[in-house]
Amino acid sequence: MKGWKRDESAPFAGWDFSYLEDRTREEREPWDYVNLARDLVAASESVLDMGTGGGERFAALAPFYGRAVALEGFEPNVSVACNRLHPLGVSVVEADESSTLPFDNGEFDLVLNRHSAFSADEVRRVLKPGGRFLTQQVGGDDLHDLAELFDSGRDVEAWSLTEAVEVIENSGLVVSHHDEWRGAIEFLDVGAIAYLLRAVPWIVADFSVDRYERQLHALQRRLDMGKPLRFTRTSFIVEAHAPSL
Repeated sequence: MKGWKRDESAPFAGWDFSYLEDRTREEREPWDYVNLARDLVAASESVLDMGTGGGERFAALAPFYGRAVALEGFEPNVSVACNRLHPLGVSVVEADESSTLPFDNGEFDLVLNRHSAFSADEVRRVLKPGGRFLTQQVGGDDLHDLAELFDSGRDVEAWSLTEAVEVIENSGLVVSHHDEWRGAIEFLDVGAIAYLLRAVPWIVADFSVDRYERQLHALQRRLDMGKPLRFTRTSFIVEAHAPSL
């Protein structure tokens, strides 16, 4: 349990899960978000990254060939993003990604969004005619089988590819491509689960090692019996564009 407490309190900044390197095995989506985004960035003179976290994914798309802006609504992440992105020429703006965006109409050729909330109407507003929108989203039932083990009372959300496409099309954007995926993540030790549940609090909202010691020990017994700690990941991707004039 001492090790679990150490994992629970390990530092977490931005959207960096390198602490779990070599402690999980994760299947991957059939698409590569970074490569898709990089191709779009290369063809754009102005790009906005919504919900940039600590700028980890956006930094991987450098160099940028014009104006590049990162938006982040969680205050502790803003300084992390600034330190990572300012040397790349990226401006970082602190604002809520899911509400009115602090930009004028038609400012961007490209809006990127990986695992962040968004208002499709606002995305449509800030895109230039013909501008592109690329988003990868976590499904509402992501890791539901892990959450259920903790009796957390978490409801499976309705957020899905079908709902996202409907919301995006209702804004006036034209969907050109979409895909969805279900896969598995396997945790190689129980402490890795403790770290994840503290870093991502919406999986089990009130998680702590002390509060859920019984469930963690049950997971340890499962592992000791040679049964893998494998749970379900879900995600989907949508690419759309604003109509041309």
